Amino acid sequence: MSKQVNKQCTVLLVDDEPQIVEFLQMGFSYEGFHVLVATNGPDALHMITEHQPDIVILDIMLPGFDGLTVTRLARRTHDSAIIMLTAKDEVDDMVEGLDVGADDYVTKPFVFKELMARVRAVLRRHGKVVGDELTFQHISLNRSTRLVSVDSEVIELTPREFDLLELFMMHPNQVLTRDIILSRVWGYDYTGDDNIIEVYVRHLREKLHDMPPRLLQTVRGVGYSLRG
Repeated sequence: MSKQVNKQCTVLLVDDEPQIVEFLQMGFSYEGFHVLVATNGPDALHMITEHQPDIVILDIMLPGFDGLTVTRLARRTHDSAIIMLTAKDEVDDMVEGLDVGADDYVTKPFVFKELMARVRAVLRRHGKVVGDELTFQHISLNRSTRLVSVDSEVIELTPREFDLLELFMMHPNQVLTRDIILSRVWGYDYTGDDNIIEVYVRHLREKLHDMPPRLLQTVRGVGYSLRG
């Protein structure tokens, strides 16, 4: 059994790039969020007013009016947490975004795990309930301290191994496709060999002492599943 992010949390995704929206929508849905989407500034402001989401993931460059304007106007009447998405060279926009009321920012391209860590931190500052402890049978994982233990003994994982195990523990007894694993752990812009998943799964099995019959199972032709 695993403890997850409070399913009552609502996130508003505001971006006009379909690939980014699809990537974020899939990620936040898997994290247990109720997901809303807007693709321009006016619609974003309307949805913030109408739905009062717990957190807004807001691109700076938007049709209608930009994310800085959305933040400035939203802050007059609403206290939703706001994380801005920026390009690496938009330093002035980052500073202005924080000045007008954004809680944090993430630069593109990004890995979803980085964004999710910032989301959890911002939600905690806003007093929202966020689940950091995940357990599955004899495996325990703490998302804040990034510690993993097996039968109460702490084991060392690389950052990527931790992210992969966290994904499996967030969705026990579900089959995760290779595409989902790649986008969630390696990022939406990953273009390398998908055999990398097999390598990391093998490493995880070794470190978790996962002997047959395995908890981390291969579903041939589809992906992998953590099953009890």
